[in-house]
Amino acid sequence: MATEAIRKRRSVRKYEETGVGDEQLREVLEAARYAPSWANKQGWQLMVVRDAEIRNRVAEVLDKNPAARAITQAPVLLVVCMDPTASGVQKDKEYYMADAGILMDHLMLEAAEIGLGTVFIGSFDEDRIREVLGVPEEYRIVAMSPLGYPAKMPGERPRNELEDMVHWEKW
Repeated sequence: MATEAIRKRRSVRKYEETGVGDEQLREVLEAARYAPSWANKQGWQLMVVRDAEIRNRVAEVLDKNPAARAITQAPVLLVVCMDPTASGVQKDKEYYMADAGILMDHLMLEAAEIGLGTVFIGSFDEDRIREVLGVPEEYRIVAMSPLGYPAKMPGERPRNELEDMVHWEKW
């Protein structure tokens, strides 16, 4: 049930060395494939990085970001790249970022559902990551996540009450 996956998903920053099987990886990627996008343009490209040397080079770029260690520990790194021209722009809002966020949500929830951990990484030097991964200039590198078995599962985090965030009919 999707609600269960939503409630059990956590930002995992410590991973076991256990590999992720091809079937599990495919399940996560299939969930991402079904993410909605602007006018169904599906302007994304996903990179799967299993090579430890490449993951270590990506982690070096992240430097002091706590997620750098997670990238070296987890057996897989997923990288979401977007073609900004394959999404709409309205009132100066570029919707490729929303498309990428929805795609990340889909893959993170599927990972949680099958017992794998992820953490959304959105802060990095895009040009340096582009160089390490060979991403073409027309694509933006929007997000990354390690993927693997959690070595430590964070506890539940406090959430705002609905009454503090929902407005009915008017603000």
